[in-house]
Amino acid sequence: MSPLLQNLIQALRCLPGIGPKSAQRMVFHILQKDRLGARRLIEALDAALEKVGYCQECRMLSEESICEYCSNPRRDPSVLCVVESPDDVIAIESSQQFKGQYFVLMGHLSPLDRMGPEEIGMPLLEKRFALGAIREVILATNPTVEGEATVHYIAEMARTYKIPATRIAHGVPMGGELKYIDAGTLAQALSGRRHCAE
Repeated sequence: MSPLLQNLIQALRCLPGIGPKSAQRMVFHILQKDRLGARRLIEALDAALEKVGYCQECRMLSEESICEYCSNPRRDPSVLCVVESPDDVIAIESSQQFKGQYFVLMGHLSPLDRMGPEEIGMPLLEKRFALGAIREVILATNPTVEGEATVHYIAEMARTYKIPATRIAHGVPMGGELKYIDAGTLAQALSGRRHCAE
């Protein structure tokens, strides 16, 4: 195989979930059937790399220095939802239930991966806490060991500023059947139960 093809296959493997065979199929498809699509992809990637950065307030991906969520006057700046990644913001927005603002960690605490408080933006988050405008912080990290460690760290930091920290509920998904739910998820659902009137 030519070095150019090998380089392109290797480059595509930087994408999550793309192994060598998937990358090879993509390369052959692009070069055999969709060179125009490849040009559009190159232009879109180039424009995004040039113009998309991080919001100075919440770290969301944005073309502006302050993103649409932070600059929207209809959003409640006193309620802050902390998430691990930009796609978590999109997921929460799709529920149409949250009208506050966000803070995107771009990861979680993980010493093995060299992800400490600095790497996930804790100094910037602490500055937001120190301003005194936040009355609740909602911690919406993933229910993993690292996610829980991150929740604990942020909750402790919020406590020093007398900001109540809440955790999103985890449990049985809508339409899910109990017999197919794993024990850990069921345990979370049972411990996070609430009254039927709520």
